[in-house]
Amino acid sequence: MFDEILQRMRDKVSSRQYLMTLHAEEEMSDDNLTIYDIEEGIFTGEILERQKDKVTAESKYRIRGLTLDAGEVEIIAKLSPTGKLVIITVYIP
Repeated sequence: MFDEILQRMRDKVSSRQYLMTLHAEEEMSDDNLTIYDIEEGIFTGEILERQKDKVTAESKYRIRGLTLDAGEVEIIAKLSPTGKLVIITVYIP
């Protein structure tokens, strides 16, 4: 259902056209995850649901994938109007 969106997100990661919010970086650190774990989560993951941001009404997506050591990770991300992938938050489910 979200195959095209997920492929666009993967393309953004491959070409390093993404950024992480400060919140995502803090959560990544708190959960002992690396940026490589987050990239791997997007490459191996699937979109579980689309959510609407209450403030901006933009679509954001919940992705569940695997870390480099095969643990699970969830990533909330969106495609921004500037064309970059924005990783909003990350966590271990």
